[in-house]
Amino acid sequence: MNAQNYAQENKERFRSELHELLKIPSVSTDADYAGEMRRAADWLVNHFEGIGLSTEIIDIDEQHPMVYAEYMGAGEDAKTVLIYGHYDVQPAVIEDGWDTDPFEPVEKDGKIWARGATDDKGQFFIHVKAVEALLKNDALDANVKFIIEGEEEAGSTAIAKFVQEQGHRLNADVCVISDTSMSDIEQPVIVNGLRGGAVCEITVIGPRQDMHSGMYGGTIHNPLQALAEILAQLHDPDGSVAVAGFYDDVLELTEDERKEINVIEWDNISWSEDTGATVPWGEDEYTLLERIGARPTLEITGMAGGYHGDGFKSIIPHKATAKIMCRLVANQNPQDILDKIEKHIKRITPPTVKVELIKHRGIGASLIPTDTPAIQAAIRAYEKGWGTKPIFKREGGSIPIVAAFQQLLKLPVILMGFGLSTDNLHGPNEHFSIEMFHKGIETSIHFLQDIANLQTETVEEVK
Repeated sequence: MNAQNYAQENKERFRSELHELLKIPSVSTDADYAGEMRRAADWLVNHFEGIGLSTEIIDIDEQHPMVYAEYMGAGEDAKTVLIYGHYDVQPAVIEDGWDTDPFEPVEKDGKIWARGATDDKGQFFIHVKAVEALLKNDALDANVKFIIEGEEEAGSTAIAKFVQEQGHRLNADVCVISDTSMSDIEQPVIVNGLRGGAVCEITVIGPRQDMHSGMYGGTIHNPLQALAEILAQLHDPDGSVAVAGFYDDVLELTEDERKEINVIEWDNISWSEDTGATVPWGEDEYTLLERIGARPTLEITGMAGGYHGDGFKSIIPHKATAKIMCRLVANQNPQDILDKIEKHIKRITPPTVKVELIKHRGIGASLIPTDTPAIQAAIRAYEKGWGTKPIFKREGGSIPIVAAFQQLLKLPVILMGFGLSTDNLHGPNEHFSIEMFHKGIETSIHFLQDIANLQTETVEEVK
């Protein structure tokens, strides 16, 4: 028996074990679930040990625990693969619109329905089962390390500190992350770009308190109006960001990169069907996919101020606030962008109000070369698992830890996603394709075998 046959013969058990993990409501953003977070971590420790890996619970500053597991039996000269995942999930209750209990997995219509099924328990569990299949057949010729965190949905604070202080423990030739998706089950996708982010809050302050609009209206610059005027000056009419220097460090796309990005077809009609909006907005000289994957943005994500109750209140409000999130691309520095936004806002703020700006921690973007030996191994693995060659895509979202792995550990990262864009991650009725789960295991087996067989002289290229 080989590893692929083992995976096929044990596929029902594999899914049953995934169901066990999915039943644990490991919600990291709610303190009431701290016990369930620990239960999920303990479950993973027991499972890793059961398939033959050495394991450890890693606690950092009373944050949610991480699970570390390793198999180093291939020897010092063998390649080492680091596999990252997260066991925490978004909150979910049936009242949110679920058809079934989100923490009672159900299989129907060829899918597993449960919170965390695709984000990210089902996806990282693919690699756990691939490693098991190889170990049980004495066919794992690469060393493997797992780091499964419990705070991806809550900011990844613990793992960020771990990488800073003990990152040497994660030394490897390549890191694999499965937390992305593709739009078509027949066409595998390797994400080779993720945007970073930077966030800030603006508060516009006018009078010392809410004032009577009849007695003072016409003499006080309403903070809500002043805020709207400021926000309106953050973009130019063509949709580009008006902040001076915002695009200074953006790497312009080459013609080959533009062709690669636009292999996936997404026209205005499909965009409208996906979004429910009427006509696209933004930089016309870039396609929709280029705007999402290769261009930075500045978005106003929230505004508040004044009276929101029933009826009306005759006031000029004391203050108004707005939240801003920037999606950044490779080579942009989050702190530099926030400093430029602050300078721009100070310049355009009228003298009739005061402005306070709070700058929060940002995360860097990631751009992954597509010509490394490790990426080529991933391409071959998808071809064997799917029967077709994968295409590359730059994703508009972020996975916070990727930039840390690249910049601090100098680790090449491969984003081998097995989800579908229709999986409803973070929403009600999240699900994961059963076919994708099993194809993913086969693909992971091929990848681990291929990495193990890379020639010695390519090691430096991979690193």
